[in-house]
Parts: sequence; C-alpha cells; structure tokens
Amino acid sequence: MAANCKRVSFLLALVTTVVVTLCSSFVSGENEVSDLKIRTHLKRLNKPPLKSIKSPDGDVIDCVPVTDQLALAHPLLINHTVQMSPSFNPESVFSESKVSSRTKKQQRNDITQLWHVNGKCPENTVPIRRTTKQDLYRASSVESFGMKTRKSIPKLKSYDTTGVLPQNGHQHAIMYVEDGVFYGAKAKINVWNPDVEMPNEFSLAQIWVLGGNFNSDLNSIEAGWQVSPQLYGDNHTRLFTYWTSDAYQGTGCYNLLCSGFVQINREIAMGGSISPLSSYGNSQYDIIILIWKDPKEGHWWLQFGEKYIMGYWPASLFSYLSESASMIEWGGEVVNSQSEAGQHTTTQMGSGRFAEEGWGKASYFKNVQVVDGSNKLRNPENLQVFTDEENCYNVKSGNGGSWGSHFYYGGPGRNPNCP
Repeated sequence: MAANCKRVSFLLALVTTVVVTLCSSFVSGENEVSDLKIRTHLKRLNKPPLKSIKSPDGDVIDCVPVTDQLALAHPLLINHTVQMSPSFNPESVFSESKVSSRTKKQQRNDITQLWHVNGKCPENTVPIRRTTKQDLYRASSVESFGMKTRKSIPKLKSYDTTGVLPQNGHQHAIMYVEDGVFYGAKAKINVWNPDVEMPNEFSLAQIWVLGGNFNSDLNSIEAGWQVSPQLYGDNHTRLFTYWTSDAYQGTGCYNLLCSGFVQINREIAMGGSISPLSSYGNSQYDIIILIWKDPKEGHWWLQFGEKYIMGYWPASLFSYLSESASMIEWGGEVVNSQSEAGQHTTTQMGSGRFAEEGWGKASYFKNVQVVDGSNKLRNPENLQVFTDEENCYNVKSGNGGSWGSHFYYGGPGRNPNCP
C-alpha cells in the first residue's frame, strides 16, 4: 500500500512538472511574440533622430528630419511632397495675448513646452515625443495604441440617440454648429490640469471638424489639450491632435502615432506638455487652436498659438473632408469607466467646476469662429449646446463683447446629483 502511494505521488509530481513546464513555455513564447511586436512597433514609431532632448517632465524629444517622419509611410503619401507652408491662412496676423487677464498683475509670458528649457530642434527637423515600451504596455493592444474608441463620438439630440452611453462611456459638454459647409474652425481654449481618477480615463478640451455619417464613415479632425495617463503615463496637460476617416474604427490616431498628419514645425511637439496652466481664482491661460482648409492644395492645416503653424492633414486621407466639413464642435470630453460599485467617475472636465461659476473658476472657450466659403473667419450662426449628463458636466453659452461667441463648461463628475 505504501509503495502504491509512493508511485502515485511520483506520477502526480511528474505530471505537475510537465504541466508547469508546458505552461511556462507557452507563457514564455507568448511574451517573446509580444516583445517582438512591441520592438517592431517602437522601431516603426521612433525614427533615427539628428538630436535628442531630455525634458524635465521625463519625455525624450527626438529631432527627426522632416522627410523621415512616420506620416510619409502612409500608402496614400508614398510620393507625397511635403508642403512647408500653406498657400493661404484665413488669419495672417494675430495680435491678441495668450493671457486672458483682467489686471496687469495676472499677466504672464507666452505658452511654452517643458522640453524647451534643454534645447531646440535644428532646421529641417520636427520634434517627436519618443514612444517607450511602457507606453505600449499600458495600451490594450499594440494595434490599438494611440487610437480612440467609437464611443468618442458625441451623439447629439438631432441625431439618433439610441446607443448613447450615459454610463461606462465617453461624456461631453460642447457647443456645436451643424448642417453647414465649413472650411475650418478656431477658438481660444482655457487650459487647466483636471484630475483624472482612473488610469484608463482621460479629460480633454478640443475642436472637432466633422464630415460624414456618425455611425460608419465619419471623418474627424481634432485638436486641443488633454490629460491621459494611459496614453502618456502621467497626468500632465498636453497638446494633442487626432484624426479618423472611418468613425474611429480602424484609421487615424493621436498626434504622430501613425502615418497621416504631416508636421513641419520644429518648435512644438505633438503630445508635449504645455505650460503655464490656469489656477482657480488666479491667472487664466488659453491657447489658440485654428484648423483650416487650404483652398489651393486642399490640405487641412493646424495652427497652435499666435505663431506656430504645426503642419497638415493631407486631403487624400479623407472622403467627406476632402471637400468641406458639415459640422463643427467645441468643448470637453471625459471617459467615465464607472467603478464596480456603479459610481460615476470623479474625473474632472475643464477646471472641475460647473459652468455657472464663471470667470476664473469654470473653464471656457471664447472667440469661437468658423471659416466660411470665402475663407474668412466669422461668428457661427445657430450655435447650440449639448451635454450627455448635465448633473455631472454642463455647459453655458454666451455672446458679445471681446469674447464673441463663447461658453463655460465642465464639472467634477461624481457629486450628490451625479452619484
């Protein structure tokens, strides 16, 4: 009997060893495949630089030759000649300060990016934030790295609202104009550093330039600022862009994380931290974002601030936007991933304060404009506002004075009225 027990124990130990060995081999093989995919993707994203600059926030900025950037690897751009300046700008001279201040005491210097303190990129290069292994590990997959989900689309009252996700999805507080023919948009966007509760959530403020069908083939060009721990690995407020030509299904990405947007500017890095930021009851800072369609070449150009022409989205990337946009949106967006207890996120939108608090407390968009068929900037007509959950985040519009068309927006997320 004792001998039989020993034999059984030996066989069990042998089987366990074999199973553990097989599992270890399988996991090891899986890890090798995963690491190979990550190394391959990093090699694709991180082009050999002429110079690298270490930023105080931990970023490494690579100065890559303009003609070597990832954008030009897009199948539609293989023989593309980089256009180093637009043939037309709907606003050639900016005269207003970045600081929206009511007393001289509040005045501060122009916006900067943190990496500037340690150097600048040479002529004929563009600054590209280096992607790390850790950046890819945080993504749900290598393939989806740098991409939004379809829930990013604000579904407005004038559209079919079945499928709107009041919980577990993206939530918005925006101003918009629809059913028109638009060739660009502009705004001054108040810049804050909202708290983001969960690593897979984000908070942003942006302009959307839209064309097409919201359900399947939406074309979207987007730019603004965001806080996104999953994408960047920290909670810094960063400049960003996004584009898609198929309603976020498979095309497009943030910043320069796929081929598409062609950067020409050597001073500002997409995805780079921006500074200074607004603070409650104190100095208020805003950034200018201008997106417009070049009437000659057809590309969609981006200007940041008063003087930085960043680059362009080639017209060939799009179907509907190859002609014009039919809708423009301005405003905030957050991800509400919802806890296991079913509670709304505490991720803030804007300053984290509701629109009613106003100047110095709530976040704002001001001087909201569109580019019309004569390539002139004008005030939009028939502006409307929309929010998914007004007890969590809201919006309040205004018009007139030096601010023109404007609105306050935002909120704290979870509160007694938004459990």
